[in-house]
Amino acid sequence: MRNSQNYIISGSETLSTNDETTWSLPGAVVGFVSWLLALGIPFLIYGRNTLFFFLYTWPFFLALMPVAVVVGIALHSLLNGKLLYTTLITIVAVVAIFGLLFLWLMG
Repeated sequence: MRNSQNYIISGSETLSTNDETTWSLPGAVVGFVSWLLALGIPFLIYGRNTLFFFLYTWPFFLALMPVAVVVGIALHSLLNGKLLYTTLITIVAVVAIFGLLFLWLMG
């Protein structure tokens, strides 16, 4: 047995919610790829000797991976899902964070 009533809602009483959310997977992928790109830059500059440096400092750089993913998701959301702008700004931000950590550990 059904225990409900049918209500008719007039046009002026409709509830309009504009809950448009952007999908976070593209931002997460862009963040992860940016982290991989930033991880490869020291190898281009210093060569194979970078492996010895990463041997002792890998936890710091590994901790930047979720930060890079969150930065990608946040920028993708803030830029309303514009993937090109998200990609460019995320790459610049993650490479800058990675470079700052690398220079801090080198000094």
